[in-house]
Amino acid sequence: MTRAWIVVLGFLLAGLGGLGAYFLPVFETAANSSTGPAAIPNMNPVNVPTQPFTVLLLGSDDDSKFPPDRLNTQSMILVRVDPSTKQATLLSIPRDLWVPIPGQGTGKISTAYQLGGPQAAIAAVESNFKVHIDDYVWIGLNGLVNLINKLGGVNLQITNPVLDDFYPADLQSGDPYGYYRVAVLPGATHMDGVHALQYVRSRHGDIRGDFARSERQQQLLLAIKTQAAHLNVADLPALASAFNGEVKTSIGVDRMRALLSIANDFNGPNIHRVLLVPPFTSEGWAAGQSVVFADWGQILPLIHKSFP
Repeated sequence: MTRAWIVVLGFLLAGLGGLGAYFLPVFETAANSSTGPAAIPNMNPVNVPTQPFTVLLLGSDDDSKFPPDRLNTQSMILVRVDPSTKQATLLSIPRDLWVPIPGQGTGKISTAYQLGGPQAAIAAVESNFKVHIDDYVWIGLNGLVNLINKLGGVNLQITNPVLDDFYPADLQSGDPYGYYRVAVLPGATHMDGVHALQYVRSRHGDIRGDFARSERQQQLLLAIKTQAAHLNVADLPALASAFNGEVKTSIGVDRMRALLSIANDFNGPNIHRVLLVPPFTSEGWAAGQSVVFADWGQILPLIHKSFP
């Protein structure tokens, strides 16, 4: 059973960018319990769900510039998991995508969470992309930094170098409006949590703009997946404490069991990555803002194929 915990935890933390955080307190309690592993209920993968399900991953800048309940989502990734075929699809949604937002008019899709929380973000994605979302996961800046540090860092092959003179200093300096320079050079590198966050959060100095940032975010998720394979049961209490309220999710035990059933087979060839780069999208201006416009005539057939 212990090995099964580690496999599924690694899968959750990595392949789905933090879903395991919801279950870490359960693991921690069981690990510290006098009854041992048997304290975890319903974790034996018997009669697990076989139907595909879709999870919306949300990442926010949650520094002191923003009230706790008024956060934009700087990252939105739609994940479809199919337990029967042991396949997963990751679709990055541009944060500046200009769309109708239910109950809010038209705006950047990143603002839906700010005004209505996870349910508003889900509604915006469902109504525009014509998909059904079963669950969501939200993670804040420090949650991602702490997770990566507790994993011992991540190994990345930098294919999208970054030179950013205006990277936010909101976590390090205490000044939510300060900036400093960051540089991430091409090649193989090992990153701690702060530097990994810089790599995926930077918005300046990359000629491909936000499209490249989406690609970097997917790349980091897969790097976390690889690093999480080295977890053992002794690591679980430290990982549980690392999040400190920086992860929220609606996922329940049934989803956990479904993921357990495919954890050993969740690998590179079974992970499909989709980016809405041109010609699916184009950059422009609306309401005095730099935005991304969708070509729904091309996007919706792609979504229908990737998220049937």
